[in-house]
Amino acid sequence: MVFPNLFLLIIFTSFLSLQNAPFWAAADNLSLPESLAEKLRDDPQTISLASTDYGRIIQENPIGVFFPVTGNDIAFFIWVMYAGPIRLDIAARGQGHSVRGQALARNGVVMNMTSLANSRQGGGRIVVKTTLSLGPYADVGGEQLWIDVLHETMRKGFSPVSWTDYLHITVGGTLSNAGISGQTFRFGPQISNVYELDVVTGKGESLTCSPTTNPELFYAVLGGLGQFGVITRARIALAPTPTRVKWVRMLYTNFSAFTSDQELLISNNGNEKSDGLNFVEGLLLLQLHTPDNSSFYPLADQPKIASLVSQYGIVYVLEVVKYYDQHSASSVDQELNELLGELKFEEGLKFVRDASYEQFLDRVHTDEVALRSLGLWDVSHPWLNLFIPKSRIADFDLGVFRGIIQKRNITSGVFLVYPMLKNKWDERTSAVIPDEDVFYTAGILFSSGFKDWETFDGHNKDILKFCAEAGIKVKQYLPHYETQQDWMNHFGRKWPTFLRRKAMFDPKKLLSPGQKIFSTSKTP
Repeated sequence: MVFPNLFLLIIFTSFLSLQNAPFWAAADNLSLPESLAEKLRDDPQTISLASTDYGRIIQENPIGVFFPVTGNDIAFFIWVMYAGPIRLDIAARGQGHSVRGQALARNGVVMNMTSLANSRQGGGRIVVKTTLSLGPYADVGGEQLWIDVLHETMRKGFSPVSWTDYLHITVGGTLSNAGISGQTFRFGPQISNVYELDVVTGKGESLTCSPTTNPELFYAVLGGLGQFGVITRARIALAPTPTRVKWVRMLYTNFSAFTSDQELLISNNGNEKSDGLNFVEGLLLLQLHTPDNSSFYPLADQPKIASLVSQYGIVYVLEVVKYYDQHSASSVDQELNELLGELKFEEGLKFVRDASYEQFLDRVHTDEVALRSLGLWDVSHPWLNLFIPKSRIADFDLGVFRGIIQKRNITSGVFLVYPMLKNKWDERTSAVIPDEDVFYTAGILFSSGFKDWETFDGHNKDILKFCAEAGIKVKQYLPHYETQQDWMNHFGRKWPTFLRRKAMFDPKKLLSPGQKIFSTSKTP
């Protein structure tokens, strides 16, 4: 997409008249074309909402928030910033579910992607189709929420195969990172289940890309942390949707047995096995207040579970799910028993719940509703997500789960740990994972109030320090670093490719300044 040079003249004239004004004044009075200016807001409420994210830790004010109506608006705005003499950093923001300011733009412009979904001019869309070459797929706007993708695709008898644990976030946001959950071992992350993208690059170009068309851009954007372009459409792989699930939790007091069983399950359940498990995760149980009527566990069993937690400090919970529908309802229990028959969980501590497919996938939203009612959702979230090589997961347990979390008596939060397979990830994407065939993700999701997040952030720093001193080569998922050297270490051998792609698709380093990968201080 090419724009007329007339607008360059408009912008340059504005620049000459404002060249001695402070940065924020120049941005505030920039004579944008009317079609863009009318979509740029700088009222205090809008600025305030765009100045922080779900983490509630970082606050950085933009000079304005842009509300695009179409993908062309996005392309035009980025092109104006790229081609003109006054350049402002641009952060595309969906639900702002980052926790370290990744969706912020200090003294720049935040692009509110949700305005596309609210538009009546074609921005919001979810279109389900089937072709002989691809099978079923959905063309989805990058601003769409995964929960809406679920609803729309299920109406047509299909659904995506790879999810995140929380569905009220945008398609473009998760594809810019990876998109992981308990289905990842079987189908790979969400970025492994994309056929095609529409992307607006840092030069304001609107391009369609896929493994065969503009492949460099396609693989750059997937897992690219927003550094190479704004995703405006994604073509997502679908499969026939189940209707119900068998949702199982099994309790362990031995970490080695827990991880061995997890690894056994993911090795026996490739995506070619229609009768295999569909979801494998794990979590730490650090406290259980009894009686708890809202618990997954029956009231009669809760005293025994609480006793185990008291005795061992940590009880490890293996969580698995098997999907079914009316055709497989009569055989699902037998199949599940066969799949779990060799596991070494504590005797009598296997719990099975039957739920609808949607109820299971949207399970975190149930917690969100409860937390919002208590005023505990919009608080600080000093979270840390790590990928850990399988060869060091036992050391991580001893040093972090046992050595930091248990010894410091930290019971507030959610702590996840489960394995994935390297061969389900595409090395050509920008995402970074450990260099072992099997690796684990650990989600250290501390719960804090507004005043004590720094204490929990100190625990995070101690966790990273322990890993560094113990030589555990972790990779951060949803990464946060303060120096470019740390980013270089994070990307490792992918760093030269990352730099080359940045030069190709965002040479002026306009996009996603909140990631702090590149120096972003600009003045007119």
